[in-house]
Amino acid sequence: MWERTLQDLIRGLRANKKDEAKFIAKAVDEIRQEIKSEDMELKAGAVMKLTYLDMLGYDMSWASFHVVEVMSSAKAHLKSVGYLGAIQSFTEDTDVLMLTTNLLKKDLSSTPTDIAITLNGLAHIVTADLARDLAPELIAMLNHSRPHIRKRAILALYRLLSKYPEAIHQARPRLEEKLEDSDPAVVAATVNVVCELARRNPMDYLSLAPQLFHLLTTSSNNWMLIKIIKLFGSLCPHEPRLVKKLQPPITELISTTPAISLLYECVHTCIIGGMLQGSTGTSLAKMCVSKLAAFIQDPDQNLKYIALLAMTKIVPTHAYLIAEYQDTILQSVSDQDVSIRMRALDLVSAMVDQSNLQSIVQQLLSHLVPESSSETLSAAQSLEQAIASPASTRNADSPSKSPAYRLILTQRILDICSQGTYENITNFEWYISVLVDLAHICHAPVGPQLREQLVDVTSRVRAARPYAVKVMYTLLTDESLLHNARDPKSCSEVLFAAAWICGEYCQQLLEPVKLVPYLVQPEISNLHPDILAAYIQAATKIFGYWTSELAQNWDNDALPEIRQVVESMSTRMKDLASNVHVEVQERAANTSGLLAFVAADLNSFKPSHTSPPSDADASSSGFESTSLSFPKSLLLIQPLLSSYELNPVAASAQASVPIPEGLDLDEWFVPPPPEPVSERAESSEKKSRKSKKGKEKQVNGGKKSEKKKKAKDVGLEVAGDVLMPVYDEAEPPEDLAELERRKAERLSQLRDDPYYIMDDRPKISQVVDVDSIPVVRLDDVPAPSPGIAELRLSSLKASGSQTRFVIEKEGEMPEGATISTTSSNPQTRLASQSQSSSGNNSPYPQQPQPFLSTFPQYEVPESELRASTPEPIKVVRSKKTGGKKKRTKPSAVDS
Repeated sequence: MWERTLQDLIRGLRANKKDEAKFIAKAVDEIRQEIKSEDMELKAGAVMKLTYLDMLGYDMSWASFHVVEVMSSAKAHLKSVGYLGAIQSFTEDTDVLMLTTNLLKKDLSSTPTDIAITLNGLAHIVTADLARDLAPELIAMLNHSRPHIRKRAILALYRLLSKYPEAIHQARPRLEEKLEDSDPAVVAATVNVVCELARRNPMDYLSLAPQLFHLLTTSSNNWMLIKIIKLFGSLCPHEPRLVKKLQPPITELISTTPAISLLYECVHTCIIGGMLQGSTGTSLAKMCVSKLAAFIQDPDQNLKYIALLAMTKIVPTHAYLIAEYQDTILQSVSDQDVSIRMRALDLVSAMVDQSNLQSIVQQLLSHLVPESSSETLSAAQSLEQAIASPASTRNADSPSKSPAYRLILTQRILDICSQGTYENITNFEWYISVLVDLAHICHAPVGPQLREQLVDVTSRVRAARPYAVKVMYTLLTDESLLHNARDPKSCSEVLFAAAWICGEYCQQLLEPVKLVPYLVQPEISNLHPDILAAYIQAATKIFGYWTSELAQNWDNDALPEIRQVVESMSTRMKDLASNVHVEVQERAANTSGLLAFVAADLNSFKPSHTSPPSDADASSSGFESTSLSFPKSLLLIQPLLSSYELNPVAASAQASVPIPEGLDLDEWFVPPPPEPVSERAESSEKKSRKSKKGKEKQVNGGKKSEKKKKAKDVGLEVAGDVLMPVYDEAEPPEDLAELERRKAERLSQLRDDPYYIMDDRPKISQVVDVDSIPVVRLDDVPAPSPGIAELRLSSLKASGSQTRFVIEKEGEMPEGATISTTSSNPQTRLASQSQSSSGNNSPYPQQPQPFLSTFPQYEVPESELRASTPEPIKVVRSKKTGGKKKRTKPSAVDS
């Protein structure tokens, strides 16, 4: 048989690329013959070829036993081939691993070469059983005379401890000794293992802090210093005294080391270890931020990413330091790497405050502006521009062209502006213009967010309403939004906000009647039904306001114009009344009815030349007055839609609605269904039996009938010792008789069933005598305290802003709200006292604790709070002995 070597196998694979499967099948057949040979050299060569094929994806688990045979070879080069095959193919489910325990123990006590090979292989194939059996030998190997053996043993020990953690108690003293080993490689390996073990439970390794600190100040191995600094970063939160101790050496490393990896680990440890807090940490924080800013300007993308990530963690405590590099950070927002852009956006969002909000938003908006030139360039100009611009600029795609990025950037702008109920915005006219600009340039599906914020800002900030109405007027007259209404990226939802604002605050319009044709034009049929309904409502409100203003200053020359507007609106409302959407139908039909009344009144109106009455006369006379010089229907619509001012609602308004007197929220709207027939039949059977057995006693004593009467009053049925609920509705006697008949038939059938055990013994009726039971007073039981379900949300406090724009953060509360500053709940009162005495001078309101329960909460009056244990309940139980009833006298215990 001609033997192939590994080199021949590789050459054959390259030569048979078209028929590789056939060649490999033939090669595997040859390997099966070679691996069964008695020649250990030939067997090791077969294992090496199988290992190569296993790397290509072909299974070699069938040769596991032969791999163990090669591992047991006395020759080092063959033994290394066997361990290589085991590392490549063995798993925890390999059966032959149980045969390797003695082999591994033997190799660990052999020559240094065999020990090194064994330690390398053991770290890869160790299982829980092997770790338990080999732990003593491996721990003893930590004291080997050869440094490279000690280093390999320490690294293999980590794998062993991960499989068998119980061995840490024996290995821990040896590991501490190796931190002071004479060989630097052994010390570095020990630090590496300790750092990995400390990730699981850092508290167990606090005792190693002095030795690690000595290595930190004396070692020059950068990789070992990185591991030590990482370990101290996980230890500092558990031992605050380390912060003050570590600040000098880490500051020196940051200022002197040229290694970028070590520099970043020092900065990261300062952040997570709390070293930037306090007066001593300010200078260190400034140094860290300056180093990170240099990373951002570095051309290496990895350094940019980790610098932005670290700055995001510093900005909550030192935002003013990060703000110094605002321009540098904003340059990263336009980076070609999407991960860097996302981290830059996170950092920008975290560093926003009142002083830099407008500048940051303006720079972010510039990334959304399309980069299309308005003027057409000639061929020569285009060629010159292409030559002048670098190749990287021409070939790279702009980040703003990505739809996903434009969506994220737009949402981030909305989030940073609206955080804290717009606490960072000082000019709301500017913000309304920003929202309108986003609707035109973002080209992202953020229409619902823009609609909600436009309505919210306009309703909360009264001073911004005139400007908002002016801008919304331009939106409603813009035909581009109507034409692209079906496109989800056109943000046509802002038209809903525009119609709502112009309708709700129509008194801010200079010429309201000019907006009505835009609200009822035929092109609005392309809008979403919700937007179309808002258009109809806004047109009705604006028309009502306009007619009421005309009535105040009536001129007969305005009559033709009113008739024309009414006619055009009536025509459009009749068309919209046949819309397929119910909301649009209802609003259009209501408006059409009102306009029909107005049109009829206008047609019957005869102009007079008398002077118009004053406002007081008109309001006092009403529609019944005959001295009006204007059509009385002009004042019809305005009072219907503007009787109450629409204000923002507080977050806790719904929970604060008082419960009306006489309303029982626990009462059933629909009574529960009656109990099943079988249970009612059994209940009736028990009642009939007890009535027969206790008939004589009821006649003599009368106690049972009295007890039944009391039970009936409270809605309970006494059946033996069990209190069962009954229903008020009484069944007819025919139904009861039918139930009794069915019960008797079922019992007769069960009596004949040999597999059913019948209990025919008469049941002794026990009468509970409440007066005969002794009284027990539980003085040691504490009074019930109100739980978390009784806590109520406190209303938000409005921030006292001194600017021209005042935002209503608190919102409107319902009339007669139950929430008050002096709550009857002790826990709520205690919480309010602690908040008032905490000395917090923040201008922003503190968020209240939310309820854990989703059920509505109720106030408990002070009269119903029990300050002590309630009165004891007396329970009487009657006993029967020998057919005679014996009554015990009640005795009070501890009364």
